[in-house]
Amino acid sequence: MSSTENSTSSAAETFDGKTVVITGASAGIGAGFARHAASLGMRLVLADIAADRLEALAGELRAGGAEVETVVVDVADAASVESLAERAYARFGSVDMLINNAGIMAMGYSWEIPAERWDAALRINIGGYVNGLRAFVPRLLEQGTKAWVLNVSSVGGMLPSPLMAPYSVTKFGTLALSESLHYEMQMRQAPIQVSVVMPDSVKSEIFRAAQPGDGTPPEIAGFNQQLQARADEQGITPEEHARRVFDLVAGGAYWAIPQPEMLDAVLQGRTDMILSRATPTLNLG
Repeated sequence: MSSTENSTSSAAETFDGKTVVITGASAGIGAGFARHAASLGMRLVLADIAADRLEALAGELRAGGAEVETVVVDVADAASVESLAERAYARFGSVDMLINNAGIMAMGYSWEIPAERWDAALRINIGGYVNGLRAFVPRLLEQGTKAWVLNVSSVGGMLPSPLMAPYSVTKFGTLALSESLHYEMQMRQAPIQVSVVMPDSVKSEIFRAAQPGDGTPPEIAGFNQQLQARADEQGITPEEHARRVFDLVAGGAYWAIPQPEMLDAVLQGRTDMILSRATPTLNLG
């Protein structure tokens, strides 16, 4: 048996029959998590604000035999996320895993991105995760059984980027939130494993969805196109991303880094820059 088969077997043994709640589940990385969780035998609570896409995915998974509950949720609204938790427990009686994944992208010069777009990124990418923790962690603690909380950050949570400051800010924030939660679970001696997910290029429409409109300066439009092309050409599929993440989490990893070779190649240079107090230099190569 290959190492891939061994790791998949371990993930299936760990998660078969467990219930997972996934936000931002209707597309991209979230849909990849949903499809792979279904293949592991998990029961699914899929949350998204896009009702039509959510039902289409749920129909696909139900046709394959998965137990699926769908909930239309605005993660930026605490009451909406609390209703998600109530629905999840009403349907399945318990929850074993929360994947905070819902997020948006905003591109442009940091001072030109409209205030409402900045606000939306903060409310969804950070506030949505906090709302998820507030709704689910007390219930997980009360259960007292082994559980998992996965917060999806990005390699952009370690590597700030020009022209996408709201994304960089919120993904850095996700690292801080996750590590704080991890320490808090240790303080409580709780059986809740926290993992922070650090995807690099994954085949999705995230950059096309954030594509600037007409009249955008060419450097911004070009940067967007460069990032989307990288995802299209070098990215792994959302399903392969999910497989790697679930394998890492099943093995107890806090750092769920599915493409370590990409991050490791640049992280040492950033670390050296900080330790030497060097002024950051832009490199778009």
